[in-house]
Amino acid sequence: MRLELTRIGNSRGIRIPKPLIEQCGLGDVVEVRVTPEGLFIAPHRAPRHGWKQAFAASLPAEHEMLLDRVRPNAFDSEDWKW
Repeated sequence: MRLELTRIGNSRGIRIPKPLIEQCGLGDVVEVRVTPEGLFIAPHRAPRHGWKQAFAASLPAEHEMLLDRVRPNAFDSEDWKW
């Protein structure tokens, strides 16, 4: 798709057609990066977006914590103080 740059004050901008905005999932805020090929425009994602779901997916099916499998040792019975 070929778009014209539009003058906006001292800057220039482009108008992105609505169907393209919807297809790309763009909202009111986007992230723009410069790449060797040109500008890259992507939907804005909050920092650590998706981490909670990724962590939940990484847990064992029975949600068993890994430390529960460790047997008590001498430190637990002799050195540890509550």
